[in-house]
Amino acid sequence: MEIHNVSEEMVVESVEKIFKTIKEGGNPQGLCLCDQCKLDTICFTLNRIKPRYVASNRGITRIEQDWAARQQTEVDIATLVYKGLRLVNHNQRPTSSHEEVLSADTILAEPAFFIPTIIGRLFDGETFAPLAGVTVELRSNGELVSMRNRNWQNPFTLITNTPGAFTFWPAPVPTEAIEMHRIFEFSLKVESPQYEPMIHFFKIPTVSTIITAHSSYSTDRTFKLPDLYLFPPGEAEQNG
Repeated sequence: MEIHNVSEEMVVESVEKIFKTIKEGGNPQGLCLCDQCKLDTICFTLNRIKPRYVASNRGITRIEQDWAARQQTEVDIATLVYKGLRLVNHNQRPTSSHEEVLSADTILAEPAFFIPTIIGRLFDGETFAPLAGVTVELRSNGELVSMRNRNWQNPFTLITNTPGAFTFWPAPVPTEAIEMHRIFEFSLKVESPQYEPMIHFFKIPTVSTIITAHSSYSTDRTFKLPDLYLFPPGEAEQNG
């Protein structure tokens, strides 16, 4: 079954259009228009509008035919986008470089394996509390995995306002042709003085496709890991 959130598509389209308009207008307010601020603006807007799910082309057709409602929704979304962009600029992520031109975004259209964003959560194995201040590394073949751009960190340090949660977005891996199949093997490495070291292995199957110069983040390309737990030194042996 494939379910589509039409609101998400409208928000992404509106953000892309507004960011482009600001850039072409010379950005007189000096707003940060980097990919991270764009994603944060998208999230801000999506969290404040009602999702509209469809499961068929008939559902999409109904929404498209309701022009008056759609036009009002587009106005409401644009208002939220501008509000979100201002708030995001006042509360920029300190871990991001906020550079508009990012290395991996300059990839020309070519066949590549587009690895989904990887998300997960870390908890204390005794208290079940989400962790903060712990650093997580995403590795492959013993090396740190390169990220999609410099606004995505590897290693990733868990912060207090999103306790326990970590995310990675690996860079696309160029290949010879589209529709090639490959399984990528990754490991998460966590080391902290308060806990036993942990390594978690997992695999992600992918199919190569065409990567455009500005492929954007999408929530339908996400690989969610099971919740992971860290234990104090010696705890694993005691429970083993």
